Amino acid sequence: MIAHILEKSSRTFAGVKYNTNKIDRNTGELMLIANFGATQALNNPRPQDLVNYLLMVAAQNKGIKNTQFHAVISARGRNYTKQELTKAAVMWLKEMKYGDQPYLIVFHKDTANHHVHIVSSRVGKDGKQIDRDYEQVRAVRNIEKVLGYTFALQYSFSTKAQFYLILENQGYLGRDYVHEEKLQKKINAYEPDKARIAELKGLFLAHKAAPNFVHMMQTQYRLDLVFHSSEGQKPYGYTVIDHATKQVFKGSEVLNLKYLLDEHLSFEPAYQPAGIELHDYLDSNAITYYSEYAPQPVHIRPIMISDDVDDQQVLGMKRRRQKKARTNTR
Repeated sequence: MIAHILEKSSRTFAGVKYNTNKIDRNTGELMLIANFGATQALNNPRPQDLVNYLLMVAAQNKGIKNTQFHAVISARGRNYTKQELTKAAVMWLKEMKYGDQPYLIVFHKDTANHHVHIVSSRVGKDGKQIDRDYEQVRAVRNIEKVLGYTFALQYSFSTKAQFYLILENQGYLGRDYVHEEKLQKKINAYEPDKARIAELKGLFLAHKAAPNFVHMMQTQYRLDLVFHSSEGQKPYGYTVIDHATKQVFKGSEVLNLKYLLDEHLSFEPAYQPAGIELHDYLDSNAITYYSEYAPQPVHIRPIMISDDVDDQQVLGMKRRRQKKARTNTR
């Protein structure tokens, strides 16, 4: 997933009608309207209603030539649903200091790559311009933060699967980190912390018979044990995510599974990550036009990316084919 701010200037908020025209042609879908004040009280606000409100906000600072903020959050192929893209966009807007601005999010479904467009005002409700310094750099940095990559890269791990497991364990959306060379360099630099491994082994041997072993490891020692198994089957392996020292270990590095297993041991985690809750990021008057809890499809990392008009703006003309599918080597 990438974030890109479109540079074409507009004082008339042409991006609103560009996106609502997509909706009219059934090639776009309105996902969210937020912070539009009394305009949101209308059951079905017209595009011009939204434009008028944005113009009213922008009129407070006539010194700003380009008052429209127009951005795209784009995924490769179908790797993210429209709901996930919208959630990511809302969180990204908050990081970009647009969380309290009036904005709309429209999902585009006329290309091979799922993406959403965001239109807002560069003028705040206080009449001041929203920070534009190093905007494109911050756009990239903040989408990586929102997806969890910034968090996960603080950890030491030995495989890509462990990197993505950290994200999944913490409820982050990220599953398509694009900086493959940077990730591989970190993996290549991994060296097992033998002292910590010995410490964990002693800890597991001392407490593995406890019926609340997994819960104890989480709450008292900040250790998440993630067991791997086929549906309905006993685990064939496990991974230890050590939040205390920010390291990830294969279970076999610490204690062989057959020695860890106990007839009283529960493999259920003490808690399930809540993931992204939109109400933590949205004004209570925001209008969502989709179900946050819609069924989610199974995701397969795509191996290529197709050309289309929007993505040419967002990604540029150069594209790399991904020749290797991700393998699970946890």
